Formats: sequence, structure tokens, C-alpha cells
Amino acid sequence: MFSKACQYGIKASVYIASQSELGNRVSLKDIAFNINSPEAFTAKILHQLAKKDILSSLKGPTGGFEIEKGSANNIKLSHIVAAIDGDSIYVGCALGFDRCDARQPCPMHNKFVDIRNNLRIMLENTSLLELANGLDIGLSFLKR
Repeated sequence: MFSKACQYGIKASVYIASQSELGNRVSLKDIAFNINSPEAFTAKILHQLAKKDILSSLKGPTGGFEIEKGSANNIKLSHIVAAIDGDSIYVGCALGFDRCDARQPCPMHNKFVDIRNNLRIMLENTSLLELANGLDIGLSFLKR
């Protein structure tokens, strides 16, 4: 459903949010380890998110990534998805056709429209803080 980059972006953002709420800035190495992702690929994704002002990147020996304390509640999953994958998840065809719409639908189009709409609502209403809180109390995890 989400690209691999978007999956890593969501995981990394949730991890950074959980650590930022505790007052911690986290290194690229720490993030990659805790979400089980390749460092170089994760770096590219995090820099994309920093360009979109979803998170902050600080260079130097005490540098790393963080989300301003208290901001994680205002950052929705839809912001991360838009920054990495654009709007393709909301307009793409379930079967991968280049063109698929109500006038010329694929066999799944009419059923998939509702799924996409519900997905948009979920992404627009789910904050990083909400997901980070699940990590903090052990209800969810970011790596197996």
C-alpha cells in the first residue's frame, strides 16, 4: 500500500516523536537500528521530511533528528505520506492501471473508492503522538 520509503518514513517519524517527547534527539544510526532500516536509505527519507518541516535535523556531534516537543500531536500521518509518496495512494488504481476512474473503472474501482476515502480519513486524523504513545506503553512496536 505504502512505498518502502513511506513505510520507513512513518516508522522513523513515530520513533523520533516518541524520543522527542522524552526530550531526546536521536542519531541516524539510532533511528535505523530501532526501526530495522538501512542507514543510507533512512537518511534520504529523513532529509525529505526535514525539508517539509515535519522534523528537524541538526548537524554536529550533538546533532540528530527531533520533533519539537508538543508538535507531534499536530503532525498527521497524511503529512508524512504526502511528503514521501505524494497523493498516489488516494488516486491510484487498485490494479495498477495508468487510468482508472468512474467513467472507465477497473473491476475493483467502485469498491476501492471507499477504501481510499477511509484511508484518507484515518491518515488525516492520526497523529504521530498517538502512535508514539502506543510505543511508550508497549502496545505497539517498530521492529521485530
